[in-house]
Amino acid sequence: MRERELVAVAMSGGVDSSVAAHLLKEAGHPCTGLTMRLWAHAAPSDSERSCCTVDAAQDAKRVCARVGIPHYSLDFCQEFLAEVVDPFVSEYLAGRTPNPCVRCNTFLKWDALWEKAKAIGATHLATGHYARICQNDGEWELRRGLDPAKDQSYFLWGIPRDLLARTCFPLGDLTKTDTRALAEDAGLPTAKKGESQDICFVPGGDYRAVVRARAGENVALLTPGPIVGPGGRLLGRHEGLAGYTIGQRRGIKVAWSEPLYVTDLDVPGNTLHLGTASDLDTSELWLEGENWLADDLESLEGLSVQVRYRGTGIPCRIEPTPSGTRIALLAAVSRPAPGQSMVVYQGDRVIGGGVLRQAA
Repeated sequence: MRERELVAVAMSGGVDSSVAAHLLKEAGHPCTGLTMRLWAHAAPSDSERSCCTVDAAQDAKRVCARVGIPHYSLDFCQEFLAEVVDPFVSEYLAGRTPNPCVRCNTFLKWDALWEKAKAIGATHLATGHYARICQNDGEWELRRGLDPAKDQSYFLWGIPRDLLARTCFPLGDLTKTDTRALAEDAGLPTAKKGESQDICFVPGGDYRAVVRARAGENVALLTPGPIVGPGGRLLGRHEGLAGYTIGQRRGIKVAWSEPLYVTDLDVPGNTLHLGTASDLDTSELWLEGENWLADDLESLEGLSVQVRYRGTGIPCRIEPTPSGTRIALLAAVSRPAPGQSMVVYQGDRVIGGGVLRQAA
């Protein structure tokens, strides 16, 4: 990034994006703060836990004033509904488990917001994510943040490869403690602000309420139906398949001699299938909606796939096929839910990823 090139900083109103803007300004880069207004329905009481409220936008504005950079609030509510909220609901109604944060990064920040950034003359987009962009032998790479407790690279696999060179992660080498200390030292108004924990359009974490509100009460996937356990035994009634996910154990409310987990959502039959932990073992993953940040995938060695945000990497091989990429696992794993992100790493480098279509 050249010294006088304009950087657009995605400002959520939290401490991380605040410090990202501060660090860039301190390094001499001209910056503009951009806040996306995404969700108009958050309750005021959720302002400490959401990045999309009026209070959050005001915090971002105050930070930009403190840092000494311009700030603009942009209305992306329609784009957010179309690209994140509605697909989130549709996925649950199809018996899948989506990851809305990945879609928000891919289709909002590194698509719609990037277009706005270019329109004001910005050459780079910066965020407060804990990840790194590195250049290796002339090739730009996405890598894990140095702090394993805060690394967010799992959510960033959808960044278009040609935008890696236009992306900045000023916090990539920091810990959260470092970030807080920098915010305090700089007198940023968000220095002591709490973490945003919930999905911004799911206040309180009750995603079932969002699905019902958007889809209506009479949708088939919200209709009660049978719960079937090992050996085809009828164990009870579920409350609607949209309220369950593969691998779920809690909240099923059935009795058995050992722990039971959700092993299948039979959408046509509106039946919830349960089994033991071993019934969830899988050795291959089939992807869709892929984005790869490296060439010659089949020749790469030392790969691992992370199937959950806080999960441990599982050694694997990548096998592109005409019907999608197959990830062959070198060690069995408890089956993840269709719709979740499968992210492939080589060491700390993100090779790419995709959405799980099915596990076998």
